[in-house]
Amino acid sequence: MPNILEVQNLAKNYGDFQAVKGVSFNIEEGEIFSLLGPNGAGKTTTISMLSTLYIPTSGDATIAGYSITRNPMDVRNAIGVVPQDLALYEDLTAKENLIFWGQMYGLSGKSLANRVDEVLEQIGLTDKAKDRVKTYSGGMKRRVNIGVGLLHRPKLLFMDEPTVGIDPQSRRAILDTVKELNRQGMTLLYTTHYMEEAEELSNRVGIIDQGQLIAIGTQKELTKQVGETETLILHISENDDPDALITAFKGIKDVLEANVINHEISVITHSAKDVLAQVVTKANERGIKIHSIDIREPNLEAVFLHLTGRALRD
Repeated sequence: MPNILEVQNLAKNYGDFQAVKGVSFNIEEGEIFSLLGPNGAGKTTTISMLSTLYIPTSGDATIAGYSITRNPMDVRNAIGVVPQDLALYEDLTAKENLIFWGQMYGLSGKSLANRVDEVLEQIGLTDKAKDRVKTYSGGMKRRVNIGVGLLHRPKLLFMDEPTVGIDPQSRRAILDTVKELNRQGMTLLYTTHYMEEAEELSNRVGIIDQGQLIAIGTQKELTKQVGETETLILHISENDDPDALITAFKGIKDVLEANVINHEISVITHSAKDVLAQVVTKANERGIKIHSIDIREPNLEAVFLHLTGRALRD
């Protein structure tokens, strides 16, 4: 498939601080491409440049053949943007919000009315269309926000961390909406710091950290970078000292990495079964009780840890 987005050495500086450091990647028509990285990695700044909200310090990108620096209006017509912050009027109904934003896109009359009804159906809010947005749950508001980005039938949809701060049920509904939009032919650039979202949704993933794009590929391609490894996830009490245990684990021959997040200790090894007994022994020697143990195969979290030496969500 041809590329709908081509990014070439895109960078953004704020004084002496470089928020995005010359990133380059492509997105093919019809795929979901995820930018995965922790908060502050440069995901939103990248989206803001691609959507022509920010002017790049250097580099360029083309969307549907149009340059973000030379043809910004053509780019805006080709893209839809679902920002982190809600762009809605809470005293209006969902339908009124969509009508307002549709008019901002230049739609009017019967074509606007028909398109609003189509979008309400797409986001699953037809039966709530005449309710004021201020009565909606966080997840429903997010779905209206998605609807705004779809009104003008964009060729490429940017979704910037659309599930932040919502309940699990609403999050599930949004992920299902993303997959359905893609099934209908929509190409998406999706940013997230949730490894499980990138794993579920993406055809390809770009891992970004501290403004640098450090790896790109399918999940299979990326997990090959950590080799044939497994991860032990150890759950300990809040009163126990995880750092002392990590230091002890690093003395075990077959332990490749050991890190802690919120009293969950991740131990990366070539064979979890081979080191399990030694891990438990080290914990017992220090009087630390392991409440439960999970064994996980290589995933994007392990890739990030392998590439950066720290956890995705410190």
